[in-house]
Amino acid sequence: MNRIGRALLNYLIKGLLIVLPIALSIYIVIWAVTTVDSWLNVNNILGVDPRTGASRNIPGLGLALVVTLILLAGIVVTNFVTEPMYNWFNRWMNRLPGLNFLYSSIKDLAEAFVGDEKKFNHPVLVEVEGDLKKIGFLTKDDLNAIGLPGEAIVYFPFSYSFAGQVCVVKKEKIQTLHMSAAEAMKLVVSGGVSHI
Repeated sequence: MNRIGRALLNYLIKGLLIVLPIALSIYIVIWAVTTVDSWLNVNNILGVDPRTGASRNIPGLGLALVVTLILLAGIVVTNFVTEPMYNWFNRWMNRLPGLNFLYSSIKDLAEAFVGDEKKFNHPVLVEVEGDLKKIGFLTKDDLNAIGLPGEAIVYFPFSYSFAGQVCVVKKEKIQTLHMSAAEAMKLVVSGGVSHI
């Protein structure tokens, strides 16, 4: 009976490893769709179903509306807002006390991942102490302007978090990793359990 119990437990664990990520992914997608739908309450615009008396519901309509609005904003900014107007808006946002720090930080972080000048696209391995090495992203390789020749800035993201740490590192301790930035970020954020 002990052997059968161990086999059943083994099958249960393997089943969980397959079902749990799928179920959580589906749950998160459904949660995101229903949350955005409830925030926008778009379904009330569609009127009432005469047979049931309930408001018509199209799941995902709110999320589709948000994606469409973001897409339209991107098209308008790209095609109709000129560079001087963009610069004027940035100067105006930077003058607002309190909001300027928040706006510029979020803008810089977003541009680091998806902007024209992606900053987290050079994964590296850095020797920290002795045999200890950390995976990070080289964000600035020339610090002569601030009096630190031969040093570079490496960003080390934390596992299971979107936070991280910025360190100044000697260039000879930096080794380029032969993997994509997405693979490196996935490896670090997952705590090293992600498949390479």
